[in-house]
Amino acid sequence: MTLGAGWYLRRLSRMGPREIGGRAVDTARRRRWRSARPVCPDVPDARFTATLPPGVLAGAAPDAVKRLVAQADRLMAGHAEYFGVVRDDLADPDWWFDPKTGRRAPWGYAFDVPYRDEDTVGDVKQIWELSRHQYLTVLAAAYAVTGDERYAERVAAHLRSWWSANAPLRGVHWTSGIELGIRLLSWVWVRRLLDGWPGAGALFEENPVAVRQIWHHQRWLAAFPSRGSSANNHVVAEAAGQFAASCAFDWFPTSARWRADSLRSLDRHLRANTFLSGLNRELASEYHGLVLELGLAALAEADAAGVQVPASVRLVLLRMTDALAAVVDTSLRPPRQGDSDDGYGLVVDGAGTDRWASLLATGDAVFGRLDWWPEVTATDVRTPLLAALVRPYRRDDRPVERPAHFADAGLTVLRGPGGIWCRCDGGPHGFLSIAAHAHADALSVEVRREGVDVLADPGTYCYHGQPAWRRYFRSTLGHNTLELDGADQSVSGGPFLWTRHARTRVLEAGPDRWSAEHDGYQPSVHQRQVQLDGGELRIVDTVRGPGRAVRLVFHLGPEVVAELDGGRARLSWSRDGEDRSAVLELPAALSWRAHRGESDPPLGWYSPGFGRKEPATTLVGTGFTGGAGEFTTVLRFHG
Repeated sequence: MTLGAGWYLRRLSRMGPREIGGRAVDTARRRRWRSARPVCPDVPDARFTATLPPGVLAGAAPDAVKRLVAQADRLMAGHAEYFGVVRDDLADPDWWFDPKTGRRAPWGYAFDVPYRDEDTVGDVKQIWELSRHQYLTVLAAAYAVTGDERYAERVAAHLRSWWSANAPLRGVHWTSGIELGIRLLSWVWVRRLLDGWPGAGALFEENPVAVRQIWHHQRWLAAFPSRGSSANNHVVAEAAGQFAASCAFDWFPTSARWRADSLRSLDRHLRANTFLSGLNRELASEYHGLVLELGLAALAEADAAGVQVPASVRLVLLRMTDALAAVVDTSLRPPRQGDSDDGYGLVVDGAGTDRWASLLATGDAVFGRLDWWPEVTATDVRTPLLAALVRPYRRDDRPVERPAHFADAGLTVLRGPGGIWCRCDGGPHGFLSIAAHAHADALSVEVRREGVDVLADPGTYCYHGQPAWRRYFRSTLGHNTLELDGADQSVSGGPFLWTRHARTRVLEAGPDRWSAEHDGYQPSVHQRQVQLDGGELRIVDTVRGPGRAVRLVFHLGPEVVAELDGGRARLSWSRDGEDRSAVLELPAALSWRAHRGESDPPLGWYSPGFGRKEPATTLVGTGFTGGAGEFTTVLRFHG
């Protein structure tokens, strides 16, 4: 997808003077670097000392180690899956190849590469993901737990291949700071996990090519930070990666300055990206996980290097962990809110490891679990690694009861018997002026029972290259809420840009009742009330204002089978081999239809992960409001 002049004007309109000035400086520096590339200083006596304490991995749970080694063996055979695309070419990868489109990114000066243009580059996320080198941290971890040098040798071969093919400032892998930051963090952990291998020093600190790559990555990040309206999770990844590298690879004359600058940036942006309640300001659960992982990994480097960090860094990470423990359902899944691209901060575990259980296990080790935290029984490799480096941090002013309402984030969780979980959205549209990862989902609800999506948030599916699908998954129609006149509540200016944000106000938030309203359809106002009474959930939608066309939408989870009969839908699914059912009584004033797996236009889909989608039933009620319209929906669970 090529962005036209209109997008650039809309994007410019969301920037302030300071950001515009900073971007002008960036542009001038990019032009200067084209002909005068920065030169890495000589490093005659580099050493790596940021090693793990002895015996750390001896305490890793056997089932977690088994998953890790199985994943490493699949990688050794060349097999992996990224964003729904199966790859069998990882024994000797082409670093610029996109297996989804079959295209290969062009060579040239990095800032000339049109990475947003799928027709020219391919799907850039497919190309970038492999070069985050998180599969190499898995291979390195497999070496650390087994001592099998095959894993270490494969890591070394791939790093040398990547460094040879991706000279500094050349090609698509030098275009985005978040990629450089995460890649640096991976290299730190690769070196740490390979420490017992005789070839580790020759691969890193004794290798001039590696030293130059590490220096140029940090020089790039120091020069081109994400600015202003773009200072979301990207800037946290940039700061975390640079801080980790400047601690672990403390080899350069500028390392101390880079370390101090990146720590200030990390502290500032962890606070800026996080509500005081601990929830992520992007209101996107996957990015909450990414930022928490990045923050914990950076903290591990600080404590390993003996670098003093501001108390606010630990406090934000503690609050984020408590908030995560508060919002998850009975299966430890958080809300499916906002964008999600399956991004991780640090990967040392095999497939099948529960990301959220892993984060809570690390939180328990570092911060200590509270009495109301859900029980975590799943195991992982990452927790003992991080816990071996991070200094424990305890506070007495944490919540004494499980929070249900997060006023600053506008998120409320209602809980009922039998594992009923209902997330109500009454928060800000998104973070910063562009709200890049927001969806037009004001007043939406998400309902699960025992971890099964009943009324589901459909997810994200894609970012670049498929504009119709991107519009659908972030639209009002793509969420469990009410749409007027076929328009979104907020106005989109591009795939990561909103030019007008609906404003939402929570009116009531109790243990079993919630209500809120938003102004996205001025002069009309949409108000929603939700009440959970035992196994019955009642949703009342009211529209005040002139008569308008209305669509009320309920997206069912992919495991739910629906039989629609007029204004009544019988729902059924299974959980651990046992049948479950519910009845959805829909407003009689609307005409109801079931949609499933439709593509023109998209409707009736669920995305279980980035790049993947599957058909699911969506119930759409159409009609009109007249002055004041009220629509009541009742969901009754059986058993």
